[in-house]
Amino acid sequence: MSNWDKFTDSFFNARVAWEYAPKILDGLWLTILLAACIIIAGVLAGLVLAVIRAMGVRPLNWLIIFTVDLFRALPPLVIIVLIFFGLPAAGISMSGFVAAWLALSLVLMAFSEEIFWAGITAVPTGQWEASRSLGLPFLVTFVLVILPQAVRMVIPPLVNRTISITKGTALASVVAVPDILGAAQAGVSFSFNPTPLTLGAVAYLILFLPVVIVGRWVEARFAWKR
Repeated sequence: MSNWDKFTDSFFNARVAWEYAPKILDGLWLTILLAACIIIAGVLAGLVLAVIRAMGVRPLNWLIIFTVDLFRALPPLVIIVLIFFGLPAAGISMSGFVAAWLALSLVLMAFSEEIFWAGITAVPTGQWEASRSLGLPFLVTFVLVILPQAVRMVIPPLVNRTISITKGTALASVVAVPDILGAAQAGVSFSFNPTPLTLGAVAYLILFLPVVIVGRWVEARFAWKR
């Protein structure tokens, strides 16, 4: 058997691919569900924290800054492991799916809060002054004038960061979540052949390549023009 034949038999074995493709497909749907939950929870939580921070309550701001810096500094894998294996010692048990969702949502929350906050502070102060001169209260000014401009400015970096963090769903396999990578690793273990990893790579391309393309379109569509 030539080297090329050995390579194709190892990574493109048709029999193994046919046997484990359904499990990889199940992992794909689970990965999509996990990614969607992370995006919704992380972005919304980050926006809420940025809005609270804009209120200017100093003790809350210090707490928000500490929380955001903490989850930006810790590697996502470390957070997943701490939640999944550490919280049971405190009497709080959760599934691997919930642990991965919570950990990656916290990471996305931290980065999205900083992105939203950057957008809020980037709005010219003249917008505040003009609104207040018309007699609009602080909350109305913030919600109707400042926040829409800030959100538009931060869409491109927010999309990039969201894509980057949601690709971390592969880390969920560490806590036995049968996502794409988890299903592929199980297939390798049972078949003694790395073809399931090839299927996993294809599944990740199917999932994230359209997301990257859409993200590029969103960047161009909502790019802030000064």
